[in-house]
Amino acid sequence: MAQPSVILATASYDHTIRFWEAKSGRCYRTIQYPDSQVNRLEITPDKRYLAAAGNPHIRLFDINSSSPQPVMSYDSHTNNVMAVGFQCDGKWMYSGSEDGTVKIWDLRVPGCQREYESRGAVNTVVLHPNQTELISGDQNGNIRVWDLTANSCSCELVPEVDTAVRSLTVMWDGSLVVAANNHGTCYVWRLLKGNQTMTNFEPLHKLQAHNGYILKCLLSPEFCEPHRYLATASSDHSVKIWNVDGFTLEKTLIGHQRWVWDCVFSVDGAYLITASSDTTAKLWSMTSGEEIKTYQGHHKATVCCALHDGAEPSPP
Repeated sequence: MAQPSVILATASYDHTIRFWEAKSGRCYRTIQYPDSQVNRLEITPDKRYLAAAGNPHIRLFDINSSSPQPVMSYDSHTNNVMAVGFQCDGKWMYSGSEDGTVKIWDLRVPGCQREYESRGAVNTVVLHPNQTELISGDQNGNIRVWDLTANSCSCELVPEVDTAVRSLTVMWDGSLVVAANNHGTCYVWRLLKGNQTMTNFEPLHKLQAHNGYILKCLLSPEFCEPHRYLATASSDHSVKIWNVDGFTLEKTLIGHQRWVWDCVFSVDGAYLITASSDTTAKLWSMTSGEEIKTYQGHHKATVCCALHDGAEPSPP
């Protein structure tokens, strides 16, 4: 089967993962995921695999195959896996779980290679563009930087005591990090390189973005430059687009009927995909703020989405 150049996938509380034709809105493949709900989806940089983070395992599916079976299962977490992502060459995967740990998995060998203890249910993990630091946020309000070279925690922050950090995002050039919490607040820091390799956080802005929870925050990708945006998806049914230059509100995306759980930018930042409890995912134009396409097919809340519409990284 010819591989679509745009990989778009969603997962729902209906225990399915669906692949969509982005332009037509047609669902062309459904994978049953009976064992648990799926909390997070991520596509490998080479577009070959889709990682589904469930409870308590992570499963890897072959995007180019029609097999309903995962090609690999990663099994050492003991609770919901809330975060999953890949190193830029796809050599290893990272994950964060409500079991309080952040783990690193070498995709070429079974089992978990490293484990870091956060002492709080981990909601979100992002990889710094330098590929040597992971930043995690947990239910107790802690943000921690894990230095993969030194194999230790190099930095701890608590932006708001006892307020869960729901989502973290780092600017593609490593210049900013944003943390979104359960009070609808985004904390923004400049990331400064210290004397050693350690990253220092310099407070830049506090943004009261929503009255409800922020379930996902996301900074725009490199090819969106010179425009820099922050998207915030909320329990108030809206997604807001903020201009990072001054953190002024650019647009509010209105159309979902329930909580908006996840969002992802297209590679050039021209479009945004969102996933909502109203069972749908939507495609939005960033220029007009209008809804272009609705992806309908799930029977319950659609809680995560993944998109890869860029070129595969060329082999070194």
